[in-house]
Amino acid sequence: MKEKYKIGIVGFGVMGRGLAFNFESKGFSVVAYDRNFAQMEDFIKTKGEGKKIKVAKTIEKLANCLERPRKILIMVPAGKAVDSIISELLPFLEKGDVLLDGGNSFFKETIKREKELREKGFYFFGLGISGGEEGALKGASIMVGGPFQAWKYIKTPLTAIAAKAFDSSPCAEYLGNDGAGHYVKMVHNAIEYALLQLVSEAYHLLKEVLNFSNEEISHVFKKWGKGELDSYLFKITEIILKKKDKETGKYLIDLILDVAEQKGTGRWISQNSIELGVPAFNFSTAVFFRYISSYKQEREKANKLLFGPKIKKINDKEGFIKALYHALYASEICVFAQGFFLLRSASKEYNWNLDLKNVVRIWQGGCIIRVGFLEKIKLSFAKNPQLQNLLLDEYFRQKLKKIQRNWRKIIISATSNGIPSSGFSSALAYYDSFRCQRLPANLIQAQRDFFGVHGYRRIDKKGFFHTKWENNF
Repeated sequence: MKEKYKIGIVGFGVMGRGLAFNFESKGFSVVAYDRNFAQMEDFIKTKGEGKKIKVAKTIEKLANCLERPRKILIMVPAGKAVDSIISELLPFLEKGDVLLDGGNSFFKETIKREKELREKGFYFFGLGISGGEEGALKGASIMVGGPFQAWKYIKTPLTAIAAKAFDSSPCAEYLGNDGAGHYVKMVHNAIEYALLQLVSEAYHLLKEVLNFSNEEISHVFKKWGKGELDSYLFKITEIILKKKDKETGKYLIDLILDVAEQKGTGRWISQNSIELGVPAFNFSTAVFFRYISSYKQEREKANKLLFGPKIKKINDKEGFIKALYHALYASEICVFAQGFFLLRSASKEYNWNLDLKNVVRIWQGGCIIRVGFLEKIKLSFAKNPQLQNLLLDEYFRQKLKKIQRNWRKIIISATSNGIPSSGFSSALAYYDSFRCQRLPANLIQAQRDFFGVHGYRRIDKKGFFHTKWENNF
């Protein structure tokens, strides 16, 4: 009898390869399929000698090599490619087999696929996987959504290949039914967008206001990375800023075109936050910044025609760096507050019953957004599972009280020097709007009633009212 393999992987790109080698290193034999069979076979011959990773020429052969119930991880681009692979697989599967989509699929598509496959007798999971190439190979953060009754079939292999949280527990967890895993990954990506925006603005301010060299900015991020903001993004930024181009000898960062691209997940979160009626200031801001960065020719023309202030010299450079650190810290707190506010609202809307404490825990290792104060966030939700907004937690409330003066100072400096700081400003606008007892929305509603007869509510009476604002209008 031929040996049966533990895990099947369809799609042998960077992530698929990394996960295959990760599974194999943890004792789970793998059979893989990719449409580019020759390239996959060559890779295994050169990199996988002596490892229990088999390549299959066809989908049918992959299915036949697997133990029952089959566990097949699909690692192809989100969208039609996922549906195409599922259609190819189904004729060779049996009821009770388990399919897992490890790509960045839109959570509503995952909900639809899970329902359709459940009705046919199959189990379908959406896996949010964060960590990139290194995470896939050495340990990722894995957000699992799907039928709980089948979690037992995949729990052992997934927790085995996951990164480790601060308490050494695996960063792989069942979060809820159908699209829960992919939704949490979507929020993760939105937080990633916002954090990248903040880090880039800090870099911009250090470069323009302090006139720091790349080496000096790298040193600042290295120093910051040893404090409360210890994070993966600081570590990679420190490395990026020191890297030199082999051909020219120049710093590579200075040769990269200032146009930031995206794959759509940021847009999804902006759309979903609008659907849920949940404010997500920094997520939308980060998306819009990438949009405006793409108008390179227009910006170059505007640079010659539009005027702004000259940059003022800063004498107290250490004071500025400290203030910028506080601005980053405060803004990152607001970014995570927006993310968890969205998760709480979505959990209620889609009946997922998300345990936010668990979400925080599996973001502590492997993933792109891991940061030192995640443990404080976990403790906040452990202490109060019903916490409506992270800004209301005692620890973060006191933290923001102490550092917000410097936060505001940095935004004033950026504005007075004509340097865009939409990430820092959006975070502060979120904080100030959330703490404002009476917003000017009363005037907006009165205006809406004036021109559109939309009505308004009063603070002293119940019901809905309309006023004929101008007798002769």
